[in-house]
Amino acid sequence: MMKPLIRLSVIFALLLAFVPVSGFAASNEELERRLDLITEELQKLKNESAVEDAEYSSTFGYGPAASKVYKLNQGLSIGGYGEGQFKNYTSDKGDKIDQADMLRAILYFGYKFTDNIILNTEIEIEHADEIYVEMASLDFLLHDKINLRGGLLLAPVGLTNELHEPTLFHGVDRPLVERQVIPSTWREMGVGAFGSLTDNIDYKLYVMNGFDGADFTSQGLRGGRQKASQTKAEDWALVGRLDYEPILGLTIGGSFYLGDSGQGQVVDTSNREADVFTEIYEIHSQYKVRGLELKALASQVKIDDAEAIGADVPDEIFAYYGEAAYNVLPHLFRGTSHYLAPFVRYENLDYDGNNEDVELLVTGLSYKPIPNVVIKADYSNFDKKDGVRADELNIGFGYIF
Repeated sequence: MMKPLIRLSVIFALLLAFVPVSGFAASNEELERRLDLITEELQKLKNESAVEDAEYSSTFGYGPAASKVYKLNQGLSIGGYGEGQFKNYTSDKGDKIDQADMLRAILYFGYKFTDNIILNTEIEIEHADEIYVEMASLDFLLHDKINLRGGLLLAPVGLTNELHEPTLFHGVDRPLVERQVIPSTWREMGVGAFGSLTDNIDYKLYVMNGFDGADFTSQGLRGGRQKASQTKAEDWALVGRLDYEPILGLTIGGSFYLGDSGQGQVVDTSNREADVFTEIYEIHSQYKVRGLELKALASQVKIDDAEAIGADVPDEIFAYYGEAAYNVLPHLFRGTSHYLAPFVRYENLDYDGNNEDVELLVTGLSYKPIPNVVIKADYSNFDKKDGVRADELNIGFGYIF
């Protein structure tokens, strides 16, 4: 809407520059004033796509900052997010040293070539000195029910992997289940389709580059992410997701991942190539109403030929978490736009009975002076089978733009 209005104003200003004043030619001062007006309007038109006030809401399952490009008329979109933290290890278990870390600084560059062809990229600077391409997808928007996407894609599994901007989750760290079992942030090369089957049912179906199973560990799949860095592409996987919103504020869904991870290099005890067929299944739900926020997720992982990789790689992993938060400020200060939510999250990770099993209770606060900025604090109490993981006191901040 803004671009046509700006163009009309430019045309009007151009006409105005040549209209005589009271039947006489315009003075030099008047012409200069009108030329300044034209220059100002042209500059607005030039910069519109990059600086126009953003509408912060999720589109196609991406976070608000990552969704900015879809709301443009055309042209360049710039957004981003970042998060930093201080981590204090509060017990004498292990040999951890307290840490301060600028965890991430992200820039989104998007370009809307046409209404139907859109590029969306995410460039990450991690720990202040490591640079990655986190996402680079090219979308072809064809119809509400079917659109095509290809490139470096975020796996549409779980609640956090696509919605990983720091204003969208409680706790200084992302949920442990969605870091170790669902290895967020998780991205691979791929192609697929997405859309809305009905007004309240959304889907994604991708073919993605498989894990490198040789790098699986006792904690599961995370080391097997290839991240599109000269990846081994002998094995590919099918990834799908379905989300259903039966009522406003409630989402129920699930996703799956099915594919070999041997990549032509893992061999079994008979010295034959092992497929390392890998399965991930997860179900999730979210409910938000009047300041109350509830979230739950359960995931199961199965790894065939795990013994061919290493004795400590589990055949099966089961993990789940539940979380509750409530924004208390409207009850304390009527009409406030600030947000303060105490929260609690319980997590349980079962690595087929090995020493990596862990229970985790996280309690804390999330404070937002404005929706784009969050300050967080939490206490993470670990109950690990081998008893060596220290509890953590975490303080952090995050932002999106």
